[in-house]
Amino acid sequence: MRISSEAEFSLRLQAARAFGLKSARMKLKEGSFLWYLYLDKLYCLLSVRNVKALVDYFHLLDVHRKNTLNDVLFYHFLHHVTTLTRRQINIVFNMLDWSAMGEIGFDQFYMLVCILLARENQLEEQFIFRHSRPVFELLDLDGELKIGADNFHMYNFLFNIKRQELRELYHDFDITGDRLLNYKEFKLFTMFSMDKYQERQKAEKEKEKDKDKDKVLLKKKRSHQVNMSPNTSFWNKWIRK
Repeated sequence: MRISSEAEFSLRLQAARAFGLKSARMKLKEGSFLWYLYLDKLYCLLSVRNVKALVDYFHLLDVHRKNTLNDVLFYHFLHHVTTLTRRQINIVFNMLDWSAMGEIGFDQFYMLVCILLARENQLEEQFIFRHSRPVFELLDLDGELKIGADNFHMYNFLFNIKRQELRELYHDFDITGDRLLNYKEFKLFTMFSMDKYQERQKAEKEKEKDKDKDKVLLKKKRSHQVNMSPNTSFWNKWIRK
């Protein structure tokens, strides 16, 4: 029997929105350090050279030389490189502070940077598909190996899953019927999202090809019209005669 109804699902979304977290597009600040990093579009990872630069940057931020960043250092870092609000930054810090020690290490820092770059480059589906297990563990706030709709909505500013897609997600992939996704259900969702993403990419490429064809045809047509037009100097001479 289903534990949660459609009404309860809506209440969960409303509860998540009560945190004041809007899904307004997060942006990297132009000219900041992250602005110059390149995220591989296929695997959503940084190159070796970029990782080396990120390690050096992390050590610069780590003023206490503990190989970790506390919440204050973390806030100033994200405030400097992104448009995230203070509330959103605090939420992200709590998400990454897996051990509840009040600090994060380089592994979590690297994960966050890849998420931010994926968000900036509109590669959210690709990132979630490629790194489904780490993303699932991030969203599994209570360690119950299941994630609810409120978890998704709380971090929507990072992963950009729209409300309608969220409804479809729990309607189509909640096999157990408890309005919670275990990892297998979540993995199915990532595969489905990736298929849709690839279909959109293919449609956009086809659209671009059609535009290019139209441009070529238009150019040929104009060239033909120029060649068929009478020679101006010849007609001027003929008129004078």
